[in-house]
Amino acid sequence: MTRIIAGAAARVSLAVPRSGTRPTSDRVREALFSALEARDALDGARVLDLYAGSGALGLEALSRGAVSAVLVERDATAAALCRRNADAVLTALRASGDRTDHLPSPSVEVRAAAVDAFLRGAPGPFDLVFSDPPYGVADSVVAADLALLAPLLADGAVVVVERSSRSPAPAWPAGIRLEAVKKYGETALYVATTP
Repeated sequence: MTRIIAGAAARVSLAVPRSGTRPTSDRVREALFSALEARDALDGARVLDLYAGSGALGLEALSRGAVSAVLVERDATAAALCRRNADAVLTALRASGDRTDHLPSPSVEVRAAAVDAFLRGAPGPFDLVFSDPPYGVADSVVAADLALLAPLLADGAVVVVERSSRSPAPAWPAGIRLEAVKKYGETALYVATTP
């Protein structure tokens, strides 16, 4: 079962597509979000979750203090689950009263679109981006996504790319600098930032 791990919507269960996605494990999400909280990357962040699947990464960020999340998922069934999960998380956030007064009401937008098509017309800027393409997506596609993403990033933005630990590192475009690589079994997380 996939769930929100911590924050104002902790323990909300998330629906996961039956096939076609590979949810990030709770262990990897917990390590990732601990690192993001340590760098103060969540409070008030505008989040973009590419290849969203269930939306777990973007919704976890919302639970922990982000103000908005855009979940981009091409598959119509998965996008519908993202909407359902977003509704559950937003309901929990409104009911919790744990959000601080200085933050606006959280919002979620689900876009049923291919990542490259979305990025070509996306408004930006984004402070925190998760890109978790299926492991079978070609490295050249990941590189093209990152190139389209670069102009949409705020100063000091954090970009997290999840790939198979057996895949080569992503090719980073100008304006995005790799900071750290964390490996958890089959999963590799690449954490990069903008100046």
